[in-house]
Amino acid sequence: MAAVASILHADLDAFYASVEQLHNPALRGKPIAVGGGVVLAASYEAKAFGVRGGMPGRRARQLCPELVFVSGHYKEYQRLGDAAIDVVRDFTPRIERISIDEAFADVTGSIHLFGAPADMAASIRRRVRAEVGLPISVGVARTNHLAKIASQVAKPDGLLVVDPDTELEFLHDLPVELMWGIGPVTKGRLAEVGVLTIGQLADMPGRSLERLLGTAVGGKLGALAWNRDPRAIETDRRAGSVSAQSALGKRPATDDVIGPTLRHLADRVATRLRAKSRAGRTITARVRFADLSSITRSVTLPAAISATTILAEIAEDLVAGALADHPHEQVLSLLAIAVSHLEDDAVLQLELPFELEDEERRPGTKKGAARWVLDRAVDSVRERFGRDAVGYGSVALDKSRSVPDDFRELAEKDL
Repeated sequence: MAAVASILHADLDAFYASVEQLHNPALRGKPIAVGGGVVLAASYEAKAFGVRGGMPGRRARQLCPELVFVSGHYKEYQRLGDAAIDVVRDFTPRIERISIDEAFADVTGSIHLFGAPADMAASIRRRVRAEVGLPISVGVARTNHLAKIASQVAKPDGLLVVDPDTELEFLHDLPVELMWGIGPVTKGRLAEVGVLTIGQLADMPGRSLERLLGTAVGGKLGALAWNRDPRAIETDRRAGSVSAQSALGKRPATDDVIGPTLRHLADRVATRLRAKSRAGRTITARVRFADLSSITRSVTLPAAISATTILAEIAEDLVAGALADHPHEQVLSLLAIAVSHLEDDAVLQLELPFELEDEERRPGTKKGAARWVLDRAVDSVRERFGRDAVGYGSVALDKSRSVPDDFRELAEKDL
């Protein structure tokens, strides 16, 4: 007998825009976007015109002249997102929250209390609408991956239960971009070889898929296409990385653009790391060009860092190396920094006072530690008087081009 579909994926619909429409009823039914210089989120009415998150504000206005921009109510996002997830939590403690507006739930142990998983999903939707005031879509399936896909198919404001006896029939007719992990670049590569549906992906020989996408990605997607997803709900999940990005429109790939932008991003990322007493060993920089193609470069350090200037300098080196490999690319549309392989920011292991290569970038040296002490002094002033009270003179960037920290921190509350 087939296993019971008892994994729920609950996902608030167009969450940030829906909160704004709840906060201001005059916005209901209108195309709205949260943000300004860059679109952070869009309502379904705006999405109908092609407006998407991450899009430059100028482009969004071209697509939808009637688009209304709102600045965002971050405390309300946190409050209402927590309230919605708390409704799910009333049905099971087996919750894995993966962002401010979505979570997986394993209700296997709750069936004897609340009935069938489909009934629990329906109750969750009714309660979130009544108690929180927001629409939420829920997918129910045997696996995390399939439950997430089901909630996407159910949108907007729907419920979809995937019968274990017909799950492959359901899955294989869907477009590949619904799979978790397939973005525009991977979708384009698959389209080039005629793969448009999950079923077509499933039928690709394993070696062909791995040659096209790489061993790790190809193997993972090949398994998911057959609904082989061994992941269990992780109730103690913590964020595995911290990132920040700036949409630049179309800017020249020059030092006076790259340097200030990366220093600004490093300031944001490192500040968030220190606020959570975390540090990271792997630094990744991403560069997107005018044609929207992108490249990444990364380095893993012997010791975890959280100092702003060290992170900025490493990111500048990574971007310089990436541009050296692509000398014909002269226009940038986005820069991003990520720090991963996070660990608790323990007491520094001091290094012996010898002349060391890149001494200022080594957190255990006297010069490296001095940078961290300076950062903590800046943090203290900001905590007392606000973020704009003090900063680094080398950082000069139009903030409208950057995703606000408050917005990103919503997704990193468990950092």
